[in-house]
Amino acid sequence: MMDVNAEPLRSVLLSAREARDNAYAPYSKFKMGAAILTESGEIVCGSLVENISLGLAMCSERVAFFSAVSSCSARPKILALHAPKTGGRLTWPCGACLQVAREFAGPDLIIVATDGVDVGTATLGELGPHLPSKT
Repeated sequence: MMDVNAEPLRSVLLSAREARDNAYAPYSKFKMGAAILTESGEIVCGSLVENISLGLAMCSERVAFFSAVSSCSARPKILALHAPKTGGRLTWPCGACLQVAREFAGPDLIIVATDGVDVGTATLGELGPHLPSKT
């Protein structure tokens, strides 16, 4: 387990919590926030954005990745996700978010999930060992 009090992990977790507070979740009330720490030390955030037409909603992780790409940020190193637990367990990125992460970060991306109390870590390769990837 990573030391959650060590910088820069503490900063990226705090940024994910702040992004969660900005989530637009009037339908599910399930607020989620994400933050990406890049290899250059930049932090890029994303918040859940819901829509009454469910298919038009966007997870916080994908918002963060797309924001990083559109701002020409460096390669992602850590993805932090701050969300309530699901079924009593930490909430991890969905399959679509894992696939987007694979496109821009690769299997060594560190993913940190928290609900503000418990913290879990895994690599993208551990969470999605068979995701399609560029060769």
